[in-house]
Amino acid sequence: MIIKLFKKNKLRKNGLMIEPDEIFLDSKNLQGFDQQQFEGRIEKPIRKRTTLFLGFFFIIFVLIFIGQLLSLQIRKGKEYLKRSENNTLSSVIIFADRGIIYDRSGIELAWNKKTEDLSLSEEERILLETFPLRSYLSPGFAHILGYVSSPTKDKSGKYWQTDYIGKDGLEKQYDEKIKGINGSKIIEIDAHGVVHSENIQNAPTRGKDLATTVDSKIQSKLFSLIEDLSKRNSFTGGAGILLDITNGEIITSTSYPEYDANVLSLGKDEEKINGYLSDKRKVFLDRTISGLYTPGSIVKPFFALGALAEEIISPYKEILSTGSISIPNPYFPDQPSVFRDWKAHGWTDMSEAIAVSSDVYFYSIGGGFEGQKGLGISNLEKYARMFGLGEETGVDLPDEKFGTIPSPEWKLKTFAGDPWRVGDTYNTAIGQYGFQVTLLEMARAVSAIGNRGILVTPHFVLEDKVMEEKISKINLSSEYYNEVYLGMREAVEYGTAIALNVPYVEVAAKTGTAQVGTAKNKVNSWIIGFFPYENPRYAFTVMMESGPSQGESGGASSVMRGLFDWMYWNTPEYFGLPPWPKKEEVIEEENNIETEEIIDTFEENLDLFMLENE
Repeated sequence: MIIKLFKKNKLRKNGLMIEPDEIFLDSKNLQGFDQQQFEGRIEKPIRKRTTLFLGFFFIIFVLIFIGQLLSLQIRKGKEYLKRSENNTLSSVIIFADRGIIYDRSGIELAWNKKTEDLSLSEEERILLETFPLRSYLSPGFAHILGYVSSPTKDKSGKYWQTDYIGKDGLEKQYDEKIKGINGSKIIEIDAHGVVHSENIQNAPTRGKDLATTVDSKIQSKLFSLIEDLSKRNSFTGGAGILLDITNGEIITSTSYPEYDANVLSLGKDEEKINGYLSDKRKVFLDRTISGLYTPGSIVKPFFALGALAEEIISPYKEILSTGSISIPNPYFPDQPSVFRDWKAHGWTDMSEAIAVSSDVYFYSIGGGFEGQKGLGISNLEKYARMFGLGEETGVDLPDEKFGTIPSPEWKLKTFAGDPWRVGDTYNTAIGQYGFQVTLLEMARAVSAIGNRGILVTPHFVLEDKVMEEKISKINLSSEYYNEVYLGMREAVEYGTAIALNVPYVEVAAKTGTAQVGTAKNKVNSWIIGFFPYENPRYAFTVMMESGPSQGESGGASSVMRGLFDWMYWNTPEYFGLPPWPKKEEVIEEENNIETEEIIDTFEENLDLFMLENE
């Protein structure tokens, strides 16, 4: 028995003996079994090498875990304990991006400066780690864009001002729209101020963008022309406006001198800021809407309309200007009061009087002289106010002022006990004495001549439709406008505005020189008008402040002529002209012309050859 068992074990070891269960297992390994499901396959035990590898990996993992645990609990335990005791959780502001301000073509006028801007100073880079800096297109845009006061910290490093605050211009006017809403995040900070973790709690909401009516190219050019003339001819400053008379869109509004909005928004350059404050030229004054100036002769077209409407004169009646008029002086009979013209114009009718700016003519129709009845001060004020003078225009900018129209009530209030005299009426009729206007008032008033009696509301924000409720109608006969149209056109053809007699667009204009200063040795030089003459679309006003007297054809007229010449080449669409072809198009066209000439020459030679060989 024992011998048999020994033999069996020996046979098994040598692989010569088969057990019955092994026979049964092989018999089941038939072709019908699904081998994909491992049917009929013999299970094999896991190799010892695999088991040893897994065990070794597990031991290494446990050792690393134990090592890290010992490090945290023993070696760094005190450090993390101190950190946990000193760390604090704080709520931190995430500053919202302010909305971008664009011009009418999508060019950025005010934007948020980014860290990737390599021109940034180190100081700006540090600030940008906390909030974006406001940046502005410059020069020429400061007064319409304004500036902002940026978020500010106290000495302990906490923000006492958490928002950008618009301080002037469109930044102030539309602050609620473009400022956005700040967000917040929770940060963990240690005793040394090092941030260890952070988590956004409320995401910031970006401010809305603002699309304006401004054409930045024309704006920049007009500013440079005003700046250049001011420096060359010793004007204190100047300003200019270009307005769409159909809807009140302000294409250009610029004022010189101006501040640097980038400097004021950053608020760090104390030397420059103090220089602005001490500048006698009033750098912070927006001369287009806040400056009040004596208008001079630019008011004459409005009083001409008044004289026609009141039927005190025919447009064809001529009045003689010998250079002055004299009226008796009740206080000194031997010393008559003399009111001078700027030159002797001879006999002039209404259109010519506007063209050459005859003071005597407007003395006569304003206050009356000899046989000519005058409007009188009440009607002078009536027609000035009819065209919006002496009142705000409603423009969407802060700090708009409105002018003054002299009257007996105004004089009694200003000069106590001094009654109104006919000489005051004469001076008012030519835009002198206490008469004051803003540039925007004059731009809207001359627009109402150009569009024949519609007072639009000037505005800077681009709108889909005109605000009809803010438009008023001046009911005067179209025939009256025709006479004033003619006079302003003749002013360009041969009169005081001849500088604007250009071949590419017909312009109607009126100039003015108002004496200013105690010694009357300085003048404000004006020009107003509209174009194209046959179908007006745009009105303009330019004023050069407190410069040398140089006649009505200088000063502001030269600025407007320079702008027209520039616009002809760069923005001809404002004159109703097609845009100039690009340089590449010109070269291609020239090449095409040369090719066509070669082809034509070849065809002519071929025809000649065929004829000669027939």
